[in-house]
Amino acid sequence: MIDRQEQLSPPQSAVCLPVRPDAGRFLVLAAVFVCAACGLVYELELVALASYLIGDSVTQASVVLSVMVFAMGIGSLLAKRLRCRAAVGFGLLELTLALVGGCSAMVMYAAFAWIGESRVVLVAFSLAIGVLIGAEIPLLMSLIQRISRRDAEGTVADLFAADYVGALVGGLAFPFLLLPWLGQLTGGLLTGAVNAIAGGSLVLWLFRRDLTPRSRGWLLVANVLVLAVLATATALVDDFERAARRAVYGDRVRVAVHTDIQEVVLTGRPSGPPDLFLDGRLRVSGRDEYRFHEALVHPAMRGPHARVLILGGGDGLAAREVLRYRSVTSVTIVELDPGVVRLARTDPALTELNDRAYRDPRTRVVTEDAFSWLRSARGGYDVVIADLPDPGITPSTKLYSQEFYGLVARVLADRGRLAVHAGPVTSRPRTYWTVDATLRAAGFGTSPYRATARASGFAAGPDRATGRAFEPYDWGLLLAAPGRTPELGLDPRAPRLRSLSRAVLAAEAWGTERTRGRDLPPSTLVHPRYTE
Repeated sequence: MIDRQEQLSPPQSAVCLPVRPDAGRFLVLAAVFVCAACGLVYELELVALASYLIGDSVTQASVVLSVMVFAMGIGSLLAKRLRCRAAVGFGLLELTLALVGGCSAMVMYAAFAWIGESRVVLVAFSLAIGVLIGAEIPLLMSLIQRISRRDAEGTVADLFAADYVGALVGGLAFPFLLLPWLGQLTGGLLTGAVNAIAGGSLVLWLFRRDLTPRSRGWLLVANVLVLAVLATATALVDDFERAARRAVYGDRVRVAVHTDIQEVVLTGRPSGPPDLFLDGRLRVSGRDEYRFHEALVHPAMRGPHARVLILGGGDGLAAREVLRYRSVTSVTIVELDPGVVRLARTDPALTELNDRAYRDPRTRVVTEDAFSWLRSARGGYDVVIADLPDPGITPSTKLYSQEFYGLVARVLADRGRLAVHAGPVTSRPRTYWTVDATLRAAGFGTSPYRATARASGFAAGPDRATGRAFEPYDWGLLLAAPGRTPELGLDPRAPRLRSLSRAVLAAEAWGTERTRGRDLPPSTLVHPRYTE
């Protein structure tokens, strides 16, 4: 049976290698390892950048993975046409993959910054990279069989083992090495260079005698050109990022830093109120943030409020409103990103906006995930302020779950109250009322209300093509208490407020109630119900 199969598919002549066959086999497997690591880095880079630029990481990961796996099947079929010239085909394939994969993040960011739409680019790169990755293994199989056709089953096992181990290394290197040390753009370009060097070295050295002089010359020139393009892009990446940032945020970018958690950008004139962007979303609009923070904080301060817990709120603006009450004895801020806290402590415009809340001796900061911190926190807080990112952002969904509110209930004192930012009422009423249903499922009574502004993009973010905020805008808020419905109002001893009064609260509560639809199911950790 074996002899018959060989007659039907005659073996190619073994290529003359500059090393022994065992060493040649090892070098091919090493190339498989490196190419697999680079391929997974490209894949994770697209997922991470799409989640940042577009939002909803679950959807973006699903799009990238499904399109890429489908394209890998197409690539495997197309590779059949290149098997007769496997060395040249593999060399050209790796050069194309290095160029496309290495530059994918930069091109996608450029589309986001200057065009305002990156979904089409995301799908196009997922498809192209998937086709190129899918064609690798068939060509590598042909190359390794040129060295030795014995033990075909063992060769397949070795190839897939090297491929899977390389994918593991690439998958770990991206979040722990490339992303924190180099960033997405430089990390992608460096990965492309490694990819080009690995593929070019294998073909131009190990299989050089399998190439015609003309093919060898063209491949050498192409390798030099691709590496030159990647090196030039790496040298210009800082200038490119600054130009793209100006295209997104305008010319008034004052501070732009990448923390371990997110990108933090502060814009505005030195003498005017700043705007704070977190991962491309407008988190604080200096012109009208007081409308939101007054409405979020002061209704919850009606009643005992000696000990206050703020979940999120690293900008210090919710703390500013809380600290206006002299009867407050302690304010604990639980913020995930120490970079935001550092900026709120040190930036002159932001410290002026938060009235130097971090210098108040009553303020204590904990840099930890709010969910994890609540699991081991002690109770006794009179007021909890949930000043958290919008529930429509995928990483925030656990902070709007029934389990999360159950943990909050444990740290509240008797007669304690919880204030929750629940997203916009007008543009996304389903999200808002899902937060309300989740609070009630956790045993809270709720009083819905909102704060409105003429021009802002606080939670939903600005128009990502221009950086301009949507208008008009409203902030959906909920006042909650365990086992009872809290009365919506203001403390008789409340400080003077710029935008809030009992009449305004009553009107906004009435307007919010008019948007209530049918009862919605609560959101849980295993069944999140918020979508962006």
